[in-house]
Amino acid sequence: MSRAQAESVIKNIIREIAQQCAGKGHAASETLVAFMVKAVVLDPRNLFNVDRTLTKQDVQKLIELCVDRLLDQTSPTLDTIKMQVYFDMNYTSRREFIEEHQKVLQARLLPVCREITDSRAKTREDLESLYRKIVSYVILRSGFGSATDITTVREATAALQSVFPQTELATFMSLLKRDKEQQLSELTLIITGIQLFNKDSGKGGEGIEDLPAILNETLPATSREIEGELEGTQRLAWQYTALLESLSDCAVRPDLLKQALYNVRQHEAFLKLILADVILCAKQVEILQTELTARMRVLKATVHSKTAVPTSQVFPHFTMLAKLWAGLQDELLLLSMLSNMVTSLRPFLSAQSHLLQAGQLEQLLEEVTIKTDLERVAESAEEQVDPAEMKSCEWFLPETTANFDMLPLQYRGACGHTLIKENGLLLPGNPNIGVLKHKEKYYSFSSRQAAYEFASQADEYIELVAERAKKSPELIQLLELHQQFASVTPYSQVPLQSDFYPLLHKKMQSGERLLVKPITKSDSSTQTDTHILESNIVKSYEWNEWELRRKAIKLANLRSKVTHSMQTNLSHMRRHNSTQTFLPRDAACQTKRDGQSNVPKPQVYLAGLRGGGTTTTHMIKVDLTRPVDE
Repeated sequence: MSRAQAESVIKNIIREIAQQCAGKGHAASETLVAFMVKAVVLDPRNLFNVDRTLTKQDVQKLIELCVDRLLDQTSPTLDTIKMQVYFDMNYTSRREFIEEHQKVLQARLLPVCREITDSRAKTREDLESLYRKIVSYVILRSGFGSATDITTVREATAALQSVFPQTELATFMSLLKRDKEQQLSELTLIITGIQLFNKDSGKGGEGIEDLPAILNETLPATSREIEGELEGTQRLAWQYTALLESLSDCAVRPDLLKQALYNVRQHEAFLKLILADVILCAKQVEILQTELTARMRVLKATVHSKTAVPTSQVFPHFTMLAKLWAGLQDELLLLSMLSNMVTSLRPFLSAQSHLLQAGQLEQLLEEVTIKTDLERVAESAEEQVDPAEMKSCEWFLPETTANFDMLPLQYRGACGHTLIKENGLLLPGNPNIGVLKHKEKYYSFSSRQAAYEFASQADEYIELVAERAKKSPELIQLLELHQQFASVTPYSQVPLQSDFYPLLHKKMQSGERLLVKPITKSDSSTQTDTHILESNIVKSYEWNEWELRRKAIKLANLRSKVTHSMQTNLSHMRRHNSTQTFLPRDAACQTKRDGQSNVPKPQVYLAGLRGGGTTTTHMIKVDLTRPVDE
């Protein structure tokens, strides 16, 4: 069977299961159906052999088992799986949520933005219409009221006219489309900041909600609500655990109680995750409010101290005010999403809540000691493994390990030894006893004895935990066993099997988010580039200092400058040098007859070289040589 044919078979099986569930009044998403199909196939009690080709009888049996499980409304396992699927499909991180919100907002404003950037207005009416569209865009982007409210439109128009008068539309229309979009964004930030400043000054902003006050009221209420629900879930988990530990005669089967325990433990894990996001949201809101108050104070001091303020001084403050306010808006939306998530998780607790009638659980626990997770940890506080007793294992202790609290514990911190020895009982591990590192993974335990027994046969216990998860598929998500089950279905040469099971796994991942996220490993290598930076040859570069001086002299206009000079010890090329010479000696000779002659020495004087009262110089040559006959 080809891959396309196998994929078609998978789609038909999933579609058939979904149709049968819908025909009986229970809707099931394709992601939920795909997970249930894989859970049924992995369960060894159903006797599906992955090493042989599935027959028509196997396919029919698979469909019947999946439909029965999906229609069992009294099964806590089904509720837990539905809870996991819902949370995985709807929960998102802070960064992803804000990015998605920005994309949705831009998609909604895209038609208005396109009308503005593509406008070719020429007449006066067209220009006025374009200006009104810009005002509407600013209102919609800032989220300050409705674009149809007269008061909101007037305030936005007045703020826009102070920054971008209608006479600037011609310049705006001459820009490129990309520049228009950028200017629209900048105008929106500035106008938003102006409106916030006016609201704080009491000069407008009636349609703007008081986000700081709303958040300061909503955050504590949401935290209290989640904490209260978390306490109720934890109390129920402690009661189920105590009942399973002392189980003798009970009206409820132990397997259903364990399913109920898994259900509330999963709900507890999700609530803790949401509560952590709410706490982080509260911290971020506090930071944003502090910065907003400080920025508003600086802006008031800048504006009130002067009659006219340059735009270069106030526009950055307005822009920052708008960004801080947008951050508060994002936090409010995130808080609303988290609150809705808490509300949506409650229906997935209905099955376990109906296992016992009202008051029956309290009656069964009358003579049973209920221990909280903290009490269990306190009981084993004095126990601690001795690394010297098991030198072949690597142990981490809180006294000798830095960042001990940050170790990524397997099974979400639960004790894998207790899960196997107590036939599926979930007990929280105590990391202070000692954390075992085995094959780059970390395990915590509920007692020292459990730690020693698990460490002595770690691979066997890990395999038994995986086998236990095959029988209780909700444990895959609860204990975070995605890596172990990513490749649980091997490829082989059997035609149908080699295509069917991997494609079935792929179909499970076809949702927006992954329920079972495989983690793959691959060999990779990196190479350091010889030249990290791109070559950049500057042809005007000169290494010679004198050449740079020569070019500088060329650029300087020395005809209109006054130059100065000085002599230093280093300027040896200029200093005065002196040498000693011997003067020629006087020499004379005597002749028999003395005779002499003397003629006048020629003397010429040039007058008028220094100029005079006239602009033209007249030189006069005067011969002062004495006559020969004198």
